Amino acid sequence: MSSPRVLAALSGGVDSSVAALLLQRQGYEVVGAFLRNGVAAPAGRAAARQGCCSETDARDAALVADRLGIPFHSIDMVEEFERIQADFVAAYAAGRTPNPCARCNQTIKFGALGRIAEAVGARWLATGHYARLERRGGRTLLRRGADPVKDQSYVLFAVGEELLGRTLLPVGALSKDQTRALAEEAGLRTAGKPDSQEICFVPTGDYRDVLRNRGGLGRAGRILDLDGRELGRHEGYMGFTRGQRRGLGISAGRPLYVLDIRPETGDVIVGPIEAAGCTEAVVGEFRTYGCDLGPGEAWEEVEIQYRSTPGGVAGRAERLPDGRVRVEFAAPAPSVNPGQGLAVYRGDRLLGGGWIERAVNPNVVLPV
Repeated sequence: MSSPRVLAALSGGVDSSVAALLLQRQGYEVVGAFLRNGVAAPAGRAAARQGCCSETDARDAALVADRLGIPFHSIDMVEEFERIQADFVAAYAAGRTPNPCARCNQTIKFGALGRIAEAVGARWLATGHYARLERRGGRTLLRRGADPVKDQSYVLFAVGEELLGRTLLPVGALSKDQTRALAEEAGLRTAGKPDSQEICFVPTGDYRDVLRNRGGLGRAGRILDLDGRELGRHEGYMGFTRGQRRGLGISAGRPLYVLDIRPETGDVIVGPIEAAGCTEAVVGEFRTYGCDLGPGEAWEEVEIQYRSTPGGVAGRAERLPDGRVRVEFAAPAPSVNPGQGLAVYRGDRLLGGGWIERAVNPNVVLPV
């Protein structure tokens, strides 16, 4: 009997390298794939931090595949990545804060990779994400990675149960130190490679550079306090995100945070940290994993995570008649940004997640 074939995404980093290594040791027929996005650092500027998918990463991925003795494909995803970038700009234009990495996981790293897996006859696809999958009763459960510091289950909230049902996550049960040790032991060149830190198409580390290169920062306008008083002016509302404290360009007697962004007028509303809390959020494109949430049904006493940093806040989630989910926070939650992802957990299990469409901050009552 032939070994089951798996298409392993090789990003050129240590995690995906070890994922492929472990699958090979487990008896799978591994085929490596690198996804090319065609993104380079802006001319004349050095990259401040390295994201994934660079030419260096492409070379490292190919060398890892050669070391493992597995077939390797470099796949052109420039057009698909261009759509991710266009959506990124459109989100800021709408006053939202996008999460392109989670969207990329949904549409490219799993979506497109799943189709490619079928084309090459692979039953499974695999990545180096730090998360765990459990098959139970014909359903697929998504759990946090064993290493709480490196857990990446949150960025998989949008992938969908069907795709995760044919996915393998070999490093999800490991710590980062264990992963690096395995790479070192196997002589993989990525063993000591630093983790990627930034969005792959923001090589300078400043997302505003991308916006400036793609039409600018939007309408200039006023910076207002909660009473409508003008504290200053700015060059473009797209250069702000809710929860931002630094770089406001104003001086005040205490720290101020961005509470709301008004694309229609260009106004940016700021206030103290005690006014930054949101009481609820409405979430669209909500997917569940290993369970269901019907209209009118609710999950009580769950943990809500709405950014990629580990940990969340207490709350409840209720399915609305239109299919969206309303999340109520047990205590006001700061910096809840429309456009970001939101995941609902019970213990280490991710029950479901979607995209924040609206966040309610009762402190912001200024008319648009």
